[in-house]
Amino acid sequence: MRSSAAVLCRDHASLEKLNATLCEVGIRMVPCPSREEALELVLAGRCSTLIVDFDLPAAEEVVRMAALLPKAQKPVLLAVASGSWPGTGEAFHSGANRILYRPLDAQQIKDALKSSRKATKKTQRKSARYQMKALVHLEVGTRTLPAISLDVSEHGMAVQAPEPVPISSDLAFRCVLPGTNLAFGGHAEVIWASDHGRAGMFFSELSSAARKHLKSWLRRRAHGKHKDAAHALLPPESDHVSFAAAGE
Repeated sequence: MRSSAAVLCRDHASLEKLNATLCEVGIRMVPCPSREEALELVLAGRCSTLIVDFDLPAAEEVVRMAALLPKAQKPVLLAVASGSWPGTGEAFHSGANRILYRPLDAQQIKDALKSSRKATKKTQRKSARYQMKALVHLEVGTRTLPAISLDVSEHGMAVQAPEPVPISSDLAFRCVLPGTNLAFGGHAEVIWASDHGRAGMFFSELSSAARKHLKSWLRRRAHGKHKDAAHALLPPESDHVSFAAAGE
């Protein structure tokens, strides 16, 4: 199966150059009409590369989200910039592996792909997300904040709380997996939080028992009706959203 590149771009000249060059190196270009579709492809493990045009609104948010994924799930991240501020500044700080400057050149695209693809090729894998409605207890400082889970994967979950969830790199949580009496909990990194109480978290520490319980629950869901779209992981466009700083 050929590798795929999710491309969030509206510029026709750039799209034509990207498509021609990607085809040359055996990568299928998948144009994405929205940030949601681009991130869904990334989260489902269906693309090995994400290319985002930083002339588009919210481009930085898309790359930041992808940059915060676990290494096993993270694609090659390429930013397209026009060489002017603020696009170039945002691209530098977004977590992108490389920046492609307009006018795009086939060789610079190939060089960027070559320098990044080898390190990530062996670690690409799917990470399906499933709808999960459960009461989740978040340990915020000295108090417990109740929340409702929206969806979950092997790597993280999205929740809805009655108030904004603080950005944190070490948030303790606990819940009971729906349809079971299995306790599930650990620590997570809050990678984004909206002012309406919705938040996206990636698991940073799970016990072997908790991870085993989650994998078992996800396997049962995989053999059920179908996996749900990953919209719940994404920040609502109508909300003011805070993001964690992108790491390595």
